[in-house]
Amino acid sequence: MDKIKMTTPLVEMDGDEMTRILWKMIKDELLLPFIDLNTEYYDLGLEERNRTNDQVTIDSANATKKYGVAVKCATITPNAARMTEYNLKEMWKSPNGTIRAMLDGTVFRAPIVVKGIEPNVKTWEKPITIARHAYGDVYKASEMKVPGPGKAELVFTADDGTIVRELIHEFKGPGVLQGQHNLDNSIESFAHSCFKYALDTKQDLWFATKDTISKKYDHTFKDIFQEIFDANYKAAFEEAGIEYFYTLIDDAVARVMKSKGGFIWACKNYDGDVMSDMISSAFGSLAMMTSVLVSPQGYYEYEAAHGTVQRHYYKYLKGEETSTNSVATIFAWTGALRKRGELDGNDALVTFADKLEAACLKTIESGKMTKDLALITTLENPTVLNSEDFIKAIREELEKTL
Repeated sequence: MDKIKMTTPLVEMDGDEMTRILWKMIKDELLLPFIDLNTEYYDLGLEERNRTNDQVTIDSANATKKYGVAVKCATITPNAARMTEYNLKEMWKSPNGTIRAMLDGTVFRAPIVVKGIEPNVKTWEKPITIARHAYGDVYKASEMKVPGPGKAELVFTADDGTIVRELIHEFKGPGVLQGQHNLDNSIESFAHSCFKYALDTKQDLWFATKDTISKKYDHTFKDIFQEIFDANYKAAFEEAGIEYFYTLIDDAVARVMKSKGGFIWACKNYDGDVMSDMISSAFGSLAMMTSVLVSPQGYYEYEAAHGTVQRHYYKYLKGEETSTNSVATIFAWTGALRKRGELDGNDALVTFADKLEAACLKTIESGKMTKDLALITTLENPTVLNSEDFIKAIREELEKTL
């Protein structure tokens, strides 16, 4: 068969450690034999970020704005140990955080559902997508330790010199303080991304905060969402037959656990961080989770929801066999290829992405899987494959359909 042509490049962001090894295997076995792959390549491996003073991350985000669709490998966010290991100039920021901020995007994460890997919550029949606001709150907070008795205040000084004060607490002894913030325009972008993604995927949208306790901070989120929905999306939701639903975060948690799934759950930054791990674990594995960053301007960046699988990488370097699950990384590629195909009117590319995803699921359902899935599958006598053989097994299934 002739290779599928691409008219517009994808932005390709390479990464670190074991996922970087899988990245090359996936391209060599599952993409390059079938697609005349057209990408603008950026090496986001830690060594290259260090060499370029992280300019390569900024360049990759700007390229995503230019071309509209990117696919990203997992990357290291360095800590003190990584500073020494990689001889870094400084402790570079998370590439994901930099890209999210530059694209003003919202992260949507959903489990990949496959027969034989059953959810721990018995009522869940369909995937639950977490939409995580990716700015502010505790992740941009200022903190201090309070040494002893005294008065803590919130102080806002306007550009015209006006000062507004709010008492936080009168300390009788030592304690801790934390100041959080968010921005109306960031919350507005979050809302637009959520409503647009719900319409794109034809799913109900839930949103939850703790506005009964946080009557200004969380209530602002609630109000902005409602205003934007009423002004821009209400009629479209009705036409699509989907619902926007607001409730308190504790009520949402209770409802989610008893639901059948099949909806988007929009969360503030910390809630989305925690709940996406809860959802992925309850559905089976972080390695079976899609993740896409969507900006209200129409930029899309697809990635795996997990890290660089450091432990397996060290085994790989010693020449030892690994059984690393590549499904989330494969689905990052298929998500990006499908979106590129949709935007370019390239039906062949869309069909290929669908067939590659189906081949992944069929491989697992036939009993061929990596060790992490073999430990939790309900299928009898699964065949445990190493990292490379699992990808080759997927290729065999893919070639049957092509």
